[in-house]
Amino acid sequence: MASSPPIRPLRLPRASQPAERTRLPRLRQVRAAVVALAAAVLLLGTPPAARAEDPQPPVPPVLADGFGLTQVAPATGTATNFVITVATPEVAGEHRIRILLPADYASSPAKRYPVFYFLHGASDDPGNPGLAYPALVRSQSMITVIPDGGRRGWYTNWLDQKTAAGAQNWENFHIRQVIPFIDTNLRTVAARQGRAVGGLSMGGFGALHYAQRNPGLFSQVASLSGANELSRDHAITRAAVVATLTNVGTAFCDSTDPACKAGFGPTVSSDAIFGTPYPFFDADWRWNAADPVANMHKLAGTGVALYTGNAAGNAADMEFWVESATRHAKERLDALGRPYHYVNYGDGAGWGENCKGRHEHGCWAQDLVDYVPRLEAAFAAAS
Repeated sequence: MASSPPIRPLRLPRASQPAERTRLPRLRQVRAAVVALAAAVLLLGTPPAARAEDPQPPVPPVLADGFGLTQVAPATGTATNFVITVATPEVAGEHRIRILLPADYASSPAKRYPVFYFLHGASDDPGNPGLAYPALVRSQSMITVIPDGGRRGWYTNWLDQKTAAGAQNWENFHIRQVIPFIDTNLRTVAARQGRAVGGLSMGGFGALHYAQRNPGLFSQVASLSGANELSRDHAITRAAVVATLTNVGTAFCDSTDPACKAGFGPTVSSDAIFGTPYPFFDADWRWNAADPVANMHKLAGTGVALYTGNAAGNAADMEFWVESATRHAKERLDALGRPYHYVNYGDGAGWGENCKGRHEHGCWAQDLVDYVPRLEAAFAAAS
């Protein structure tokens, strides 16, 4: 077999030699840099693979103290459903306020929202998650604020401020402190057309009472199974108030909290809020003056909604008595020729699967299913 010709080394033209010599030092520099980088990696450890940052859970907005309110604990909850705890000289103790924000609140910094102040019933507390009713949570067009009203604060400044309960100026707390605090810290429609008040049971009384005493503050008011009548003609409501003051009436409990029957706080006099409840020699005039039915004329230009059942005729259930008080409020509005929205769902048949027409959570949840879209429409029409 013929042998292959020898392989001769490739010789570069002389003209290329200087360029070869020029590149070699640079090549040595690159190699040195690679070695140095490798050493640094060995010393410092292998850097983690690039990945997207773990998303941080959204948190409640930071609210500034003011208007006599001092926050005494960190906010708890989510960015759209959270509770703050405040102290105020107006009411003894610490008080929780639940705030529900629309889902787009953080992502729409130029947007303002109307506010619904929702007042709870006797023996309840805004820390109770049951007060965040689904219809309120689902609202994407308004803010809901649920302030503490005390176990038996009755949404008024008590006549007697020297009881074992301490300072009890609930109206001052809500009207002079909570409302401006919310308007300052959140993007609200801080005007009458952007503000509503409603409540259930004791809070139903509170809603009517506040709207009647502050006619320029709320454009809409709703009472759900409200204690709407305090006159001597409706002694059962007076008895319910007195029962909460004297701790006689856990039977009048209207809380969504199973621990409701634990009591209403330190026992105080039956005269603590409005003076004597007994109709002797017209000594009960303060009760009559605070009676929502007698003051329906003060709701001129305010949208009114009233909801009640009848407990299927069972006089042992508070709703049986609520029905007559609510009907009296309706009749007063009829006499005045004022418009209103009135629902009497009787024994609860057809009014939500969890409503039996009693003084109960399932009926109030369905009341709000009906009311919230109406309120949102009223806010939209006024904007």
